[in-house]
Amino acid sequence: MLIGQLADALSIPTRTVRFYERKGLLPDPERADNGYRVYDNTTLVRLRFIRSAQAAGLTLAEIASIIRVRDDGSAPCSHVDSLLETKLSEVRERRAQLATLEVELSQLLDRSRQLDPADCTAGEICHIFSSSDQT
Repeated sequence: MLIGQLADALSIPTRTVRFYERKGLLPDPERADNGYRVYDNTTLVRLRFIRSAQAAGLTLAEIASIIRVRDDGSAPCSHVDSLLETKLSEVRERRAQLATLEVELSQLLDRSRQLDPADCTAGEICHIFSSSDQT
């Protein structure tokens, strides 16, 4: 299949296919006599894998590492498991950070609604962010 057909099959732009080729995520395609890229179903399978791995939050570098393991002839399952465990840990940490931020924002909003803008002094940029215990 040609690059346009490949891209259409996955609803992605052709430039994305070329980008993945440049990044080494896809093998160099065969070329027809006219110079057009010609792809087979293995490229389609690899692109579907890349898109699924991205949807799971993996970076292109992480995806490339999985592909290298597979291309070296090994099943990448334990490597993928490790990557997913790390990603889950990062998500949990980020959720905790977001929960803390939510509390802080809620407190700032409460403070904002209790303060009078007329009380903001010239020495302050915005008294919503000023702590009452600051000197």
